[in-house]
Amino acid sequence: MKFVGAHVSTSGGVENAPVNAQAIGAKALSLFTRNQRQWSSKPLTEESIRLFKENLAKSGIPAKQVLPHCSYLINLGNPGSEIRDKSIEALVDETERAGALGISMVNFHPGGHMRLVSEEECLKLVADAMNQVLDRTKEVALIVEGTAGQGSHVGYRFEHLASIIEQCPDKSRVGVCLDTCHLFVAGYDLRTPEAYEKTMKDFGKIVGFKYLRGMHLNDAKGDFASKKDRHEAIGKGTLGLAAFKHVMNDKRLDGIPMILETNDPDRWAEEIRTLYSLVD
Repeated sequence: MKFVGAHVSTSGGVENAPVNAQAIGAKALSLFTRNQRQWSSKPLTEESIRLFKENLAKSGIPAKQVLPHCSYLINLGNPGSEIRDKSIEALVDETERAGALGISMVNFHPGGHMRLVSEEECLKLVADAMNQVLDRTKEVALIVEGTAGQGSHVGYRFEHLASIIEQCPDKSRVGVCLDTCHLFVAGYDLRTPEAYEKTMKDFGKIVGFKYLRGMHLNDAKGDFASKKDRHEAIGKGTLGLAAFKHVMNDKRLDGIPMILETNDPDRWAEEIRTLYSLVD
């Protein structure tokens, strides 16, 4: 079974995210549990935590179908100690917030090397930082998002994701999130049945589906292998609707949150219906 939702607003408090998700017919959701563009944020109140759990239960969305997105400032692969230390502290906070809300995982971008070290060294920095966070927190899993490969970001190859996982001793609390736009502009084709199957077989062989904990469903504005991370509405971009038909009918992708991050929230309810209509 597929669980499709969107990254919804938390305006007025995190407790409003499940309400906003339910309003668009979502079966999964993503949210920011803190200000995504600041290093520090006010702690969640007990009232917000209580209301979030109540509203999530009322929405019918299982807690395991909630995949929060961490701050965009986090860069675990930055070789500069100040930014890396801030990133580790921010990820610890994000992880603890998720745990307080009854959420089992958090999603984040691994970051980039800023052209100061090699990709291999950057991946080591990411894994080392993740291990520090895992040692300081409990239960909540760290989900690394595959990237588009823009700038100096790592994570745009399956081998990068596999390397990070390999360097984390506690593999029960690590996983990956694939983004359809990122995959496509990073050079993994999804448009034809043959191309889609090759991409997914490669993922299964190099990373493994047991580590796939979520997906972001976005069409792309950029061309294939362009490394341009620009999202487009489902079926309106360079990926096209056929790619999402492959996704929605792939049994290997059942049971995980599938989150829209497309560019027009007013279309999300329609896009959710469109995606479910693709299921054979």
